[in-house]
Amino acid sequence: MGSEEPYVTQLAPGVSAFVQPDGGWCLNNAGIVTDGGDTVLVDTAATERRARLLRRRIVEGGAPPPRVVVNTHHHGDHTYGNGVFAPGATIVGHTACRREQLAAGRQLHLVWPEVEYGDIAITAPTVTYTDTLTLHAGDTEVRLIHPGVAHTPGDTVVWLPEQRVVFTGDLVFNGGTPFVFMGSVAGSLRAVELLRGLGAETVVPGHGPVTGPEVYDTVERYLRYVTELAAEGWAADRTPLEVARGADLGEFAALRESERLVANLHRAYAELAGQAPGTRLDPLLGFGDMTEMNGGVPVACHA
Repeated sequence: MGSEEPYVTQLAPGVSAFVQPDGGWCLNNAGIVTDGGDTVLVDTAATERRARLLRRRIVEGGAPPPRVVVNTHHHGDHTYGNGVFAPGATIVGHTACRREQLAAGRQLHLVWPEVEYGDIAITAPTVTYTDTLTLHAGDTEVRLIHPGVAHTPGDTVVWLPEQRVVFTGDLVFNGGTPFVFMGSVAGSLRAVELLRGLGAETVVPGHGPVTGPEVYDTVERYLRYVTELAAEGWAADRTPLEVARGADLGEFAALRESERLVANLHRAYAELAGQAPGTRLDPLLGFGDMTEMNGGVPVACHA
């Protein structure tokens, strides 16, 4: 595992978060919603070992294994563990989540081949939706909301209106740098407004500690910073890597994975060029430039 073990924290009766410190690359969070007889799981994990630990923690907490797994988006750290829970659980996600997951295949293996992922079978959602979908774990209402293209084309916000708890997926990183290379800068700003409008009291980010709605302010400021930086660089005919290397991160220097700035600038440049949100960019270019930002040291998966 990592230097800190994953842990389960209760957020409300029947609602918990499975948190994987320190929330860096590949160390995501998951959500557990149960009435003791029925369980809905929000996201899985990047490796078979971590997904099996998640399953064990669910059962140790007195809940049955999930009958439904919701994927907040297609990235492997949130979906690679789906196969540990299927076929006993139905995998649910946005239509674009299924499409992107099937297209990406063994995505993490391509970026980080040295990681011991275990027995990973790509298991995409078999139930999909386009705008909203409501599930129930016993009497608990679980609303799925598509915010539009933001972190990825197929994001899902999981909102528990009675408990005032929201699972944001990677629309929110708490303590980490936002990452919109596969989505949209403008769309991510709109997603922040959608999240604010829900009125959640407890926010479970895709990565990092459970927090409150104040985290939205940091995400929004960062996205506006990227927007302004990109506009200046675009006007000066400078590459995203040149702009990122010369940037003053200011308050954002404290966020983990600051190398994501150059990938985010690639997305912002694509939007300035008139490309549609979520248009596929070359992942070798994005991750290559992030490696350059790290001084030639590869971006590391911590799973």
